[in-house]
Amino acid sequence: MQDFLLLFRREGGKPQGSPEEMQAMTQKWMDWIGSIAARGQLADRGNRLAETGRVVKPGLVTDGPYSEIKEVLGGYTMIKAASYEEAVTIAGGCPILQVGGSVEVRSVDPVM
Repeated sequence: MQDFLLLFRREGGKPQGSPEEMQAMTQKWMDWIGSIAARGQLADRGNRLAETGRVVKPGLVTDGPYSEIKEVLGGYTMIKAASYEEAVTIAGGCPILQVGGSVEVRSVDPVM
């Protein structure tokens, strides 16, 4: 098994919806992550990321990323999969896809 990082991207701004819709979406996320864990493929449950942060460049630190940007990184998780194809299949069940978001799948190269 190899580790893969799943990065969750969505349109800028905070997610919208009624409290009931937000609760239903939270439940979908919990069910999806729970199903990965039940198969023994959850390497790190990951977390939601804050809307604000800092960008560090040589000799410069700026506020950012900005929610006005069209697409923002909303969170991440780490999974274990036998192949890229399996990791992509797992990512295909992510609830963010139901609301117009995307999942970036990246393999994690082991440190030498």
